[in-house]
Parts: sequence; C-alpha cells; structure tokens
Amino acid sequence: MKSKINVEGIVTLQIYDKDGNLKSETKGHNVITTAGLAQLALLAGDASAVPFTYLALGTDDTAVAATDTALGAEITDTGLARAAATISRITTTLTNDTLRATYTWTASGVKTIEECGLFNASSDGTMLGHKLTGSITTANTDQVELTYDIKFS
Repeated sequence: MKSKINVEGIVTLQIYDKDGNLKSETKGHNVITTAGLAQLALLAGDASAVPFTYLALGTDDTAVAATDTALGAEITDTGLARAAATISRITTTLTNDTLRATYTWTASGVKTIEECGLFNASSDGTMLGHKLTGSITTANTDQVELTYDIKFS
C-alpha cells in the first residue's frame, strides 16, 4: 500500500487602520518551495533541523515558483521587517494537522505589499512557502496581520 503526504499552504493577509477597522483582506493558496519540502524531510528525522517560525513581507510582484529561495524584494523598513511568528497547531481535517504561524506588524510608513513568505531563520534561511498578495498599500500606524497555515494531509 502506498501513502502520500500532501503539503498545502493557505495565507491570509489583513490590514487594519489605526481604529481597528479592516481595510483590506486577501486569502489564498501559496507555492510550497522545493527547498522547503527538503527542509520538511530533514525536520522529520533530524532533531537539529530548524523549523519554520519567521514571517516576511515583500514588494515584488514577480510570479512565484517552486524554485524560489527568497522573496523578490523583502521589506526591511517601515516596521514591516521579518519577524518571529507565534506558532501553533490547529485542526483543519485531522487533529493538529495544520501548522499556523501568525504575526501582526505596525506600519511606520507607507509601503505596498506584494508578497509574503514563511522562513526558518531571522534572515536568509530556507523559505517554505511564497505567495503573491496583490498590491496592498499600508498607511502609517496600520496593523498588518499575516496568518500562514501549512496543512498536512
């Protein structure tokens, strides 16, 4: 009997104004990278492997591909730099079958977000997933909330 493991990424990006009103929301599937899949295999059998716990935003709208190893233009300013996510497991279909990484940034200026990714390091590292978000422009003091779900089935 043959078994197959599927890895599916679902990303939700929400922008709230300073009063907590939802300004923008985008949700959809991402691309799981080949380097990310290799790192998942390492995590399954090597206790020293580094898990995916960092979220990043970027400004490049170039089409994503499974061979991507980094965001096209990662944001490092305006309060939107790569950050350590809050990590949990949630139940989507089976108990604890989904990794959830979440983070909320506070924008300190105007920036147009075009992409996001899930990484295993505070800089560089391996990117597990990459998603285009569409053009979403922040204003000073906006809250940018990214939720990255990785479902295993």
